[in-house]
Amino acid sequence: MTHILAIDQGTTSSRAIVFDPGMNIASVAQQEFTQHFPKSGWVEHDVDEIWDSVVATCRDAIAKAGLAAGDISGIGITNQRETVVVWDAESGAPIHRAVVWQDRRTADFCAELRAEGFEEHVIATTGLLLDPYFSSTKLKWVLDHIDGARERAERGEILFGTVDSYLIWKLTGGAAHVTDATNAARTMLYDIRKGAWDATICERFGIPMAMLPEVHDSAADFGVADAAILGAAIPILGVAGDQQAATIGQACFEPGMMKSTYGTGCFALLNTGADPVRSENRLLTTIAYQFEGRPTYALEGSIFIAGAVVQWLRDGLGVIGAAPETQAMAEGADAGHELYLVPAFTGLGAPHWDPEARGAIFGLTRNSGPAEFARAALESVGFQTRDLLDAMQADWKDGAAGGVLRVDGGMSASDWTMQFLSDILGAPVDRPRILETTALGVAWLAGMRAGIYPDQQGFAANWALERRFEPALDAAERDRRIAGWRDAVRRTLSAG
Repeated sequence: MTHILAIDQGTTSSRAIVFDPGMNIASVAQQEFTQHFPKSGWVEHDVDEIWDSVVATCRDAIAKAGLAAGDISGIGITNQRETVVVWDAESGAPIHRAVVWQDRRTADFCAELRAEGFEEHVIATTGLLLDPYFSSTKLKWVLDHIDGARERAERGEILFGTVDSYLIWKLTGGAAHVTDATNAARTMLYDIRKGAWDATICERFGIPMAMLPEVHDSAADFGVADAAILGAAIPILGVAGDQQAATIGQACFEPGMMKSTYGTGCFALLNTGADPVRSENRLLTTIAYQFEGRPTYALEGSIFIAGAVVQWLRDGLGVIGAAPETQAMAEGADAGHELYLVPAFTGLGAPHWDPEARGAIFGLTRNSGPAEFARAALESVGFQTRDLLDAMQADWKDGAAGGVLRVDGGMSASDWTMQFLSDILGAPVDRPRILETTALGVAWLAGMRAGIYPDQQGFAANWALERRFEPALDAAERDRRIAGWRDAVRRTLSAG
């Protein structure tokens, strides 16, 4: 048993990746699933479809690697964070579709809580801001709107979890109702300093604490997958929310190290060490990872729309057939034609946190075409990242900005996008040899726990650079472009 199976359950697809004893990828299987948009600003997933896709990709990846299930020494799970699943404690049947992290249906309740002055308690306890993004208000919505749900929760008949918890529960045949500290920290129910669920928030939201999972370290014994599911009884040994898993996979173990992941959204994390740093610039204070009961904290900036803006070009506008086409289109766009696309399709995340903002594009002329739209879409990711790193620089007094940014995720494969990112940041951007850093992070957690992968120091020493992008844009031009972007954002914000 020398291989590790990483389950990467994302927002638009589920993937399973088998890693060999050298932490190299042996096989990959992926399956997309349906996105449901029942109302404007609402996003849901079919929980059974997610489960089926996870099982299918795990079996496929093991077979593609030429292995039997008995060759797998451990499972690591990483997942879309904040998404809410509520299920029957006996049968495992979900009582509602999963309410996805992008969903904005609880914006009015968040505004009500802010008006009553409750946000200060939320920030001081959880490190998060009052926003529909997080799990707690979505869970309250499910308990409020599904007949008998709250009463059933009080009787212990239904359970809550983020996607990792549900997958573990299913894999173990209901034997384990658990999560890890990184996922717990994203629910807006967890005291990140005390390491416990917060009774005050649960009481205000009417959430019975008995339905919440037990919280473990990121590398721990989470249970054993039933042999009937994958073909052998395999221990689940590592769990982390997707952005924390990428932080681990990028070996950002020292305070001041930064990574940014470009998937459906974009998420930048700055390791701040053993002490949580409260943001004065509307960033989030969160747990980067937790080993042996000791959390390491991070500042996080969350952008809701990154890769999703390319999906919009494909599925919404129909101007591209596949994401890789955007690079050639951006290269061929009219250099003197400047569009600013603010992709606030589901509101704006950090550092604005405006759930009512909606997308807009500025600078249109009669000559604006698909190439200019593609370039503006890719540039929007760089501009939003610059906003995040400026906020981090203001919060972190030990010099976050100007340092190297490690990048990963699907969009990081685009040389054009990464060069623009470096240009607009005015800082080096490092792309690693293994871009699957999210899956690598939890594979290492599980492999370390299983005793087949190196310790933290050894893992960091194995991190390998594929390419460094250096800024080549004139400082005055950079400042002019940033000013244009911020003017576009100002016009997009709901308040003005």
